[in-house]
Amino acid sequence: MSGDPAALMIEPLVGWPRRAQAGQSYLVTVDLNGPAAPEDWPYEEEEFDFGVALDGSRRFVCEALNEPSVVLHRFGGTYGPARFVIKASRAPGPGTIWLTISNRWGVPVRTVELPSEIVADAVVGQGHVVVPTLNGATTTLPAEHTVPGQRGGRRPVSGVWSPHHITISYAGTDRAWAVWTARQLERHGCQTFLLRWDPPPGVPLTRLLADLLAAPGRVLLLLDEEYLRLGQRTELEWGEALGSVVTADPDRFAAVDLSARTLPAATAVLGPVGLRELDPAEALRRLLATLDLQGARPEPEDESVAPRFPDAPPAVWNVPRRNFRFTGRDTVLEELRALFENGPATGARVALRGISGVGKSQIAIEYAHRFANEYDVVWWISASFRATARQQFADLAEPLGLADSSALPERVRAVREALRTGRPHRRWLLVLDSADDLEQVYDLLPEAGGHVAVTTVTQGWTASGGVAEVQVERFTRAESISYARRHVERLTEEEADQLADAVEDFPLLLAQTAAWLDANRMSAAEYIGLLRRADADEIGIQTLPDYPIGFQTSWALTLDSLEQDSPEATELLRLFAMFSPGSIPVRQLQRARPGDLPTLLAELAADPAHWLGALRRLSESTAVRMDYVQPSDSVGYVDSVEMHRLYHRFLRRTLTPGERDELSAVACRVLVSADPRSPSEVANWPVYAELLPHLHPSGALESSEEAVRDLVLNCIEYLRLRDEESTGLTLCEQVLARWRIRLAPTHPSMLVLVHQHANMLRRCGRYREAEAVGRSVVEQLAEERPSDDLDLLRAEAGLGGSLMALGLFREAHQLFEEVWRAYDVLDGPEAPRTQACLNNLGVALGLLGRYQQAADVHAQLLLLRRESFGSDHQSTLLSGLTYARSLRLLGRHQDATALQETNALLHRQTMGDHHPQTLAAQHNQALCLRRSGDVPAAADLLRSLVERCRNLQGVRHPMTLMVQADHASFLRSHGDPTESAELTDAVADGYRHLLGDDHPYTVGVLGNRGLLLWLAGDRAAGARLIEQALRGMTNAVGADHPWTLGCALNAAAVRRLSGRPDEAAELRRETLLRARAAVGPDHPLVRACEDALATGTEEPPGWDFEPQPI
Repeated sequence: MSGDPAALMIEPLVGWPRRAQAGQSYLVTVDLNGPAAPEDWPYEEEEFDFGVALDGSRRFVCEALNEPSVVLHRFGGTYGPARFVIKASRAPGPGTIWLTISNRWGVPVRTVELPSEIVADAVVGQGHVVVPTLNGATTTLPAEHTVPGQRGGRRPVSGVWSPHHITISYAGTDRAWAVWTARQLERHGCQTFLLRWDPPPGVPLTRLLADLLAAPGRVLLLLDEEYLRLGQRTELEWGEALGSVVTADPDRFAAVDLSARTLPAATAVLGPVGLRELDPAEALRRLLATLDLQGARPEPEDESVAPRFPDAPPAVWNVPRRNFRFTGRDTVLEELRALFENGPATGARVALRGISGVGKSQIAIEYAHRFANEYDVVWWISASFRATARQQFADLAEPLGLADSSALPERVRAVREALRTGRPHRRWLLVLDSADDLEQVYDLLPEAGGHVAVTTVTQGWTASGGVAEVQVERFTRAESISYARRHVERLTEEEADQLADAVEDFPLLLAQTAAWLDANRMSAAEYIGLLRRADADEIGIQTLPDYPIGFQTSWALTLDSLEQDSPEATELLRLFAMFSPGSIPVRQLQRARPGDLPTLLAELAADPAHWLGALRRLSESTAVRMDYVQPSDSVGYVDSVEMHRLYHRFLRRTLTPGERDELSAVACRVLVSADPRSPSEVANWPVYAELLPHLHPSGALESSEEAVRDLVLNCIEYLRLRDEESTGLTLCEQVLARWRIRLAPTHPSMLVLVHQHANMLRRCGRYREAEAVGRSVVEQLAEERPSDDLDLLRAEAGLGGSLMALGLFREAHQLFEEVWRAYDVLDGPEAPRTQACLNNLGVALGLLGRYQQAADVHAQLLLLRRESFGSDHQSTLLSGLTYARSLRLLGRHQDATALQETNALLHRQTMGDHHPQTLAAQHNQALCLRRSGDVPAAADLLRSLVERCRNLQGVRHPMTLMVQADHASFLRSHGDPTESAELTDAVADGYRHLLGDDHPYTVGVLGNRGLLLWLAGDRAAGARLIEQALRGMTNAVGADHPWTLGCALNAAAVRRLSGRPDEAAELRRETLLRARAAVGPDHPLVRACEDALATGTEEPPGWDFEPQPI
């Protein structure tokens, strides 16, 4: 060897995919270039053998198809390239293939980095080639389609090309148009390839356009501002590139104009045809015309799965406006899309996780807009606060066409069910933004169907299972540079790089620094120097843990500039920090009462033009985003304002304790002025939903002002009325922790709060805790107040509700009777609270088995309410329902059925199918139908009710358990005993969990399970449970209660059939006597006892236990 092969100055020629579709395989070829002429060959040897190796790291699997070497010859180049198959991983993202060229002794002489991005979309190729493998087989692969490494652009395909192969080149923001265009062209007989246009900086535009001609057909450019400015290309460069590439092969190029503005003159050579602001038919006609495809006959289209026309929004749409400065993130967006597309058929859930400030919400917004035409419903929810999230989720009920319900949980469950079943819309996207506490919003997720995107800083979502994760990092340096230069046109690429370095590529910080540079004349070098030199102590703020000092520095500079130029905007910004960052009540601020705001802000709010100008200034220079409303007949106004949570934290840290106290007082006054002071009015509920998130950040929970305490209590009452007991309980406990150190136990505000706390505990099924709270208050007030004190009466009524739920019916009845008599004297029989207590008294009588007295009370109350409110009022309908139930329990089945049929119809007409009271009315109707002999109608209604209660209220809700218990009893007599047994077991477990083993409902359902076991042939186990139920019910409600008598009737039948006739006869006689005294001589229970005693038949046990509402 007379020479060193490395001195040959070899140059690799590589064909490799710059963009590879996830999971696909590609052909890669590696050839070599040496000296251009034989006389330049410097060595005696006429050829050299070079080894070739490819390493795809974790992103690509590389395999040689032939001998991995290339022989370079003095005359004529090489004997052919080395050929490899590479397979892309299934996860989209940036990747690198490393090429190593080695000499014959294995010493590397050249290493080349070949970048390749794995994308979810199909990428343009040169068609397919059939290649041999080392073992003699063949494989079909997309041919390589990018430029050779280290050389100029790839030459266009020469010869014949097909006009029906069309590569669609588009900017990422126009993906909806690309998908729709591809589908229309495919319907008309074309083969299409989607190629996202993402030109790397520094590569000549001429070369990039020439690369597009590597495809075997025509190239369709989807042009708009985003397409033309990606990579910061000038109009001059576009003119030169289009003039060079397009004019050389004009038939290969076509273009459409998607721009909202006039395209640069340089694009005229493409003859772009406009598609914006057209109907779908006209847009399609123009598209086909520009590609000379007018005569093609289209395939039929299935509109249920076809992509929607991009200018036609989804049927239901609620997403923040698109950020026109959004830059990059295509890899993340494509990974998110791939996870959705490849997710389970039952629905995909993906969490965008990253620290605050990296742009998770902006990515979610861009995804929603970019892929909007693939969905029928796109709904955005601010999920940082539970009450707000649930309200916004429930708001979806109206656009989905669901029946309205005043109870928020029912609306939430109705929406979940509609999304789960895909009715009325199958393709939907739900975005839960800032959902950092999984437990607070997890119940909003439908069990199946659709797509759910979550933005979060925590790992809880993926740890819960069933949720994929996309890690959101800071900008890449290229993304940072692109963003900075697009936002601040005066920046050079070097300055943009330095700015990105100073802010460590944090998107939020980059946005703020770029906005500051765009609005101020300071040179970039000076500003960047300030960012790098600043010290937290020098700028006088507390640092934010885990974030670069650049955050504090840039924001401190912004605040300083803002304070100098606009003191009123600065003061407004600091006041914003006292509200929840996700929904700052800007309109309430502008409407504040005289004296609520400081003088400077009051003057600003009084001048709409200056007010709007200050808000605009904040939007331009700080991390504040706002939505404008522009009525047709007036000047625009700001409808909503949001502040980034990280910026919100920063602002609060800049405040001294004195400043914070002053601003807290202002914020509380604004909230008080917005309080309608009437949470019982449904029309006021949206206002309370808006006020709730601000109670904590404003300092309202700690306020000593009576008006502020009233505001807090009104918000709690709103949650009670909306049946939001979980959120209400949390708020009650937060307020209790603060008020206990400020207020006496018998302070009026404290008494109301404790009463509500007990209410919420009871509604959450924590009955023992509710009883303990109620007893404590009653005992304390009884020592200090007269028996007719209103606070004491309210506390006693609340305690009665807890006792009734716990099965302590006698004590509950006593309390309700005492309270009702006091209210009757104090307020009169027509007063709402007198009537409410009379209703409770009637329910307690029914639970005691005193059915006739209960019926008398409910009949009396029904007349009172008809006179006071009319026949279709909710309270009147409730009294009609309870009266009909009492008639049924008395055995007056025909009367009960006639009354309940009308009552159920009025419930549906007045309150809708999903309201809990409607469900209760239909439940009683089903039982009336069963007892009246209309078994088919009862069967259909009961099954429907079970499904609706489960979906709307959950499987452990008391109403669901009650309905399921009755359906199980019905199935035992008229349906499937196996299904009845499964349902009975589920109800028994539910009651045991909710009420305990000794509660009469748990005991009664246990008896029902015994009947099923006896019927199934397991007589020993059945008899044991039936006897156990008799003992348990006697202990729970006494020997004379109808429930106990029903258990006794079953036990007597079991004893007779078990060979104990004397015991059976004695128990039957005793039961008959007790039944006549309890329910009267004509009751069905009495007739059943009489028949059993008179005939002595061998009838099996069959008296059902039927739980009542509590």
